[in-house]
Amino acid sequence: MFNKNKIDLKNHYNFSKYLLDFFISFLILIIISPLILFFCMVVFFYDRGNPIYISERVGFRGEIFKIFKIRTMVKNADKIGGTSTKNSDSRLLPVGIIIRKLKLDEIAQLINVLNSSMSLVGPRPNTSLDVSYYSNEELNILKVKPGITDFSSIIFADEGAILDAYKDPDIAYNQLIRPWKSKLGLFYIEKSDIFTDLNLILITFINIFNRKKALNMVSKLIYKKGGS
Repeated sequence: MFNKNKIDLKNHYNFSKYLLDFFISFLILIIISPLILFFCMVVFFYDRGNPIYISERVGFRGEIFKIFKIRTMVKNADKIGGTSTKNSDSRLLPVGIIIRKLKLDEIAQLINVLNSSMSLVGPRPNTSLDVSYYSNEELNILKVKPGITDFSSIIFADEGAILDAYKDPDIAYNQLIRPWKSKLGLFYIEKSDIFTDLNLILITFINIFNRKKALNMVSKLIYKKGGS
């Protein structure tokens, strides 16, 4: 037998999440479009390359989709080095460091939200290579749409600084960071609701300006949702 009330609640959440994704993404794009345009122009005039970086990620149900970012690295950076980036990476553009600090590179993924390949809140999407390392439990992450932010995006916002301590950032990422990102992603899937989504969106914004406060807030939210 199935629980009809549980199914109805899930459908209501999915519909509410869709509306939240669309209206907030559209609103943010309108408000900060001048800032996005400014940094895109700076990147373009630096090396005359496309300021929008497009790469492939694994999304909902394992489908490959194209993810958009404001380019923060030299042209063809993916052919020069690995997929993980530390703060001292020589491929980073001078303006790219500022863009990453403000998290503006990922704001271009609002386009992905509007075309329904991503959500505002959800586990961060990985490359096919990273997904190939997933355990059977981690594969459950692919049962929902990936997101721009979630618990792990806030906790590991200093990912580049963590990877600075290691010679091979790709190995360090898969050994030290990805397993915890996956645990937090699975925790989000289990505990997700509109209240959690709205809180994570707010904390993500606060994290840009006050990391200590954001970490305190996300810690309390995890505890409130039953996490340690």
